[in-house]
Amino acid sequence: MLARVRLAGPGVGDNGIPVSPPWISTTDRWRRSPEEESVELAPESDAVSAASAVRASIGFDQLRRVGDALYWLESRPSSGSGPTLVRWSADDGAADVTPSRFDVSSSVHAYGGGTYAPSSDEVWCAGANGLYRVAEGNVSLMAEDSSSFGDLTIGNGELLAVRETDDGDALVAVPLVGAPVMRVLAETSGFFGAPRPGPGMLAWLRWSERDMPWDSSELWVAPYGADGLLGDPVKLAGGPTESVVEPRWGPDAALYFASDRSGWWNLYRWDGESVEPVAPVAAECAAEPWELGYVSYDFLADGRIVMVVQEGPRHRLAVVDRAGAVVPVKLPYTSIKPYLAVGGASVALVGSSPEVAPQVALVHLGDEPRVEVLARAEHPGLDGLAVSTPVELRILVEGSREVVALVYPPTGAAPDWCAPVIVRAHPGPTASSLVRLDWQAQFFTSRGFAVVDVDYTGSTGYGRVFRQALYGRWGIDDVVDCRAAAEFLLTEGRAVPEAVFIRGASAGGYTALHAVAQDGPFIAATAVSAIVDPERWAETVPRFQRAHATQLRGGAGRVRAEDIRRPVLMIHGTADDVATADDVRELADELQNRGAPHELMLLDGVGHYVATSAHAARALEAELAHYRSAMAEMASG
Repeated sequence: MLARVRLAGPGVGDNGIPVSPPWISTTDRWRRSPEEESVELAPESDAVSAASAVRASIGFDQLRRVGDALYWLESRPSSGSGPTLVRWSADDGAADVTPSRFDVSSSVHAYGGGTYAPSSDEVWCAGANGLYRVAEGNVSLMAEDSSSFGDLTIGNGELLAVRETDDGDALVAVPLVGAPVMRVLAETSGFFGAPRPGPGMLAWLRWSERDMPWDSSELWVAPYGADGLLGDPVKLAGGPTESVVEPRWGPDAALYFASDRSGWWNLYRWDGESVEPVAPVAAECAAEPWELGYVSYDFLADGRIVMVVQEGPRHRLAVVDRAGAVVPVKLPYTSIKPYLAVGGASVALVGSSPEVAPQVALVHLGDEPRVEVLARAEHPGLDGLAVSTPVELRILVEGSREVVALVYPPTGAAPDWCAPVIVRAHPGPTASSLVRLDWQAQFFTSRGFAVVDVDYTGSTGYGRVFRQALYGRWGIDDVVDCRAAAEFLLTEGRAVPEAVFIRGASAGGYTALHAVAQDGPFIAATAVSAIVDPERWAETVPRFQRAHATQLRGGAGRVRAEDIRRPVLMIHGTADDVATADDVRELADELQNRGAPHELMLLDGVGHYVATSAHAARALEAELAHYRSAMAEMASG
């Protein structure tokens, strides 16, 4: 039996902030002699079950604070229902606000966000048929509308929101008392975001249908008085080469926002006359805006600013003092979601680490910050289980660029481990591989596999230039980066030859399919919710993402059945409206006609997010069986 030991995780700096271990630049640390045998797969009795992994994959999102109460959305894959709104207070603890039959969700801009807004005695929510109000456990439809709503914000006695239709976006307002008559404040054929009321003003974001908000977006303000009408708008920031995100009015009546004009999303301040930087750092101080309603920074009662800073695959919390100095906060988390909620001298957040799955925590700031955990994903069945923690690598690719990879050894492996390897392409391309506990990855590491997450070209966390570097080269550079990670592990004697796999979801599924459409180290691929044909995808993808599809295409092109050289498992939801199932059905038919080894697993009623669906455990078991079958086939010759 394999020894149950914890592998060395990230180091800790003098200020208590977890830091990356030294980048491995030589091969001595991982060198194995040819005579050494690979590790055996862990006994099934010691492994994390698929059901346990899924049950522990609870998601916490959209954290909000009103007075002494905190709210968040909780996604529970094992329940089979949509997100549930939860309220926490020190007196009452945590309790569900919405009934199980009601989903607080929206398809605004395809990925949703900002789907609820709480006030002192009620919560406004976006739902299937419009805008709802939840009060004293009762859910009432207040504004019936088949459009999609998001970025809900309460201010000055009304609810502000973004409304999306097939023709474009509108900024709308609904009074909180009296007849809930919806007013349209502004309209565009493109996109709006972040309607934020300030002192006699309204700020918002806008970008065109030809752009993605992380490439080009604009910040606008206009007078907004008691008559409920917008005055003449003025553009403050943004343009073709600048992304502006997350505007917020500060307690000093100034407007703050994040801009990547320096090459990094950094914080800026507009005082009514000019714009000035607040805290320049060579790191990302905002998240890539796939969803509406992100809050990557907030204001403490004493005038300081607390913010999330991303450097590569790691996040840290920092406080910006009045002089603009960025002071790290000592915390046990290496990944923090862009949902901060400040109250007085404390900040609530959703954080995780290599040994802790995402949890809701209240951080009491001070000379020695104190962390109070309010909700966690793990359940008692996982108590005491050893987990695999990552080693960070910086790999030189084609002599021209460096790519970061997180390598999770088999759970309990010896220091000189060698194992079957699963390389994972994240669902980006603008996403990133973060240092956090993923129980679905532990499902595989507890069975003797190593899991490798690759921050391939195009990932966020490395600045604007790297984020845009995959445009026109999709299916090429991302595949090269994933292959380079696998070949590095083979060279170092860490990967078992002829037992190296690749898997990816969404855009990462496209990467995985192209990786086995050419010679290379991968003996099989798993593609979940995969994009197959960029040209067709550009025509069928939701309105929000069409510009992204247009910018990415021109690289490797369509995945062609005649090019695929290794067995593939395709897992797809029949209700996926981001990457429709039609393309994978067609690819499976073509593979069938060629007699090529493949399997198509269609999940009835499941959307784009298989890992958080009620069928997630089935998908994990099918993926494991796929790898074992491929290894058995290679062993039999």
